[in-house]
Amino acid sequence: MPAMANHRRSKRSSLTRGVIAVTTGGAALALPVIGATGAFAAPAQPAAAEKAAVSAPVSGKTISGKDAETTTYSVILGDSLAKIARDHSVSGGWEQLYKDNRKAVGGNPDLIHPGLKLTVASAANKAAGTENKAADTSASEASDSAVRTESAGNEVVAQGTPVAAVEAAPVAYTNDLDGWIKESLAVMAEHGIPGTYEGIHRNIMRESSGNPLAINNWDINAINGVPSKGLLQVIDPTFQAYHVPGTSMDSYDPVANITAACNYAADRYGSIDNVFGAY
Repeated sequence: MPAMANHRRSKRSSLTRGVIAVTTGGAALALPVIGATGAFAAPAQPAAAEKAAVSAPVSGKTISGKDAETTTYSVILGDSLAKIARDHSVSGGWEQLYKDNRKAVGGNPDLIHPGLKLTVASAANKAAGTENKAADTSASEASDSAVRTESAGNEVVAQGTPVAAVEAAPVAYTNDLDGWIKESLAVMAEHGIPGTYEGIHRNIMRESSGNPLAINNWDINAINGVPSKGLLQVIDPTFQAYHVPGTSMDSYDPVANITAACNYAADRYGSIDNVFGAY
């Protein structure tokens, strides 16, 4: 017998990645073998895999941005979750990518098919989103800083704020005839009672000479027990009938007296300005 050649059988090492040939109608497709550290795209059917290999873009990035932090990635032949996570710098690696897409991928992270859409949150996109948020915050703070508030006594003025939004400070009236008339006019304006400073002042000087405690003890009203009182001489029944809410119930009170008398004059004569004698 001829001498037999010694053939050394090569020792097979453990592979984490390899290639197998799948025949699809005479065409051989090179598919990665599923390894322990990654999940590779495997076609559900050979024909579908061949079609995907031909029609899918080389980069697989028929991607539209969903927002500032994520993109949608279309899986191509030869992809694995580990490869996609590495290429897109996914924080947390393929485990995080699988966690984010578990509903789409299913229960087996090693089985992803060409054409599968994955949501990819890359570190670069997250950084861009953070920068955009920071820019929005800075713009908002700049807008807010443009509105500066200055305080002076009881007045508050805000630049960029409508005048109507600034609360008016209470008006202080002097405790004299001038102040009483002006305060009465303010109350009358709130209640739609007509009258002017000149008309009120003229009648006060004629009836009481500006004495808020003046009283008539000699006319028919006094004889009947209801004397006229105050700056604008009115009897108590008239004062009570035409009393203006928000003022004192004391007919000697200057503001209450003036507003009640002007209310009465408006009802009888149209305005206190139309009164030039006893009324």
